[in-house]
Amino acid sequence: MSFLPIDKVHGDHLVDRKTVAPIPAGMALASPADLTRSVGTPVTSLTYRMLLGRPVAELSTAKGTRLADATTGVLLPAASAAQAEAVARAAWRGEGRPVARVERIERAAPEYRGALPAWRIAFDDPNNTRVFVAGDTGRITAVRTGTWRLYDFFWGLHIMDWKNHEDFNTPWLLAFAIGGWRCG
Repeated sequence: MSFLPIDKVHGDHLVDRKTVAPIPAGMALASPADLTRSVGTPVTSLTYRMLLGRPVAELSTAKGTRLADATTGVLLPAASAAQAEAVARAAWRGEGRPVARVERIERAAPEYRGALPAWRIAFDDPNNTRVFVAGDTGRITAVRTGTWRLYDFFWGLHIMDWKNHEDFNTPWLLAFAIGGWRCG
């Protein structure tokens, strides 16, 4: 019996989520004090990083996450569909340059339960790859392939959560567990 490596199920061979572009040495960045002032609410964390070749500051607050231009401190709008597609294409490691459809996601679903709103970039490739990019940060938050969806379907059957595929404390599972214990 042969199993797929979990990296293949997760789509790691198709989309690189681990590579981090360094901020160029000597680049003048806005100070943390200036950045936190621009948000207007207490900041719980601040991260400088590159996004599509541009230095940004990711500011987390109790009200959510905002991006600012890391050199000027000016707040940036949420990621657009074109930016989300560019992020997904920059991380693409699959073959060729498949056609992609971009759709805004505003509700959690079994395929995606991450930060909302988000963008779903659906690549027309043999793996039926879907890349999800958070609207507020421009970060890839999930990759889904046909293999992942098959595994997730069977996981939902296994834990008897047919709706969200994540709750293993369902009445069905409890009933079968008690029934198995009483019969054993």
